[in-house]
Amino acid sequence: MNARNAIGWNLRKFRVARGLSQERLALEAGIDRAYLGRIERGSENVTVAILELLAKVLDVSVGRLFDEPEPGSARPGPLRSGRKPRKDRTD
Repeated sequence: MNARNAIGWNLRKFRVARGLSQERLALEAGIDRAYLGRIERGSENVTVAILELLAKVLDVSVGRLFDEPEPGSARPGPLRSGRKPRKDRTD
């Protein structure tokens, strides 16, 4: 796996684990959502400055974005679509 694909894989893994949509992560990092999508697909040659912004929002070190996934591991799944249930509701 090349570095761009590893970065995209890890970005998606950390983003989904934190329950963030691409739109929310992009907004908090100050980048365009479509640009983030291209980074996650491995089709964008991202700068270190952008990696630092994304890592800060995801609360991980930049180095963790370069970790190679375990051989045979499944691609990180998408977030569940739709709105999250409100915590203050008692239906």
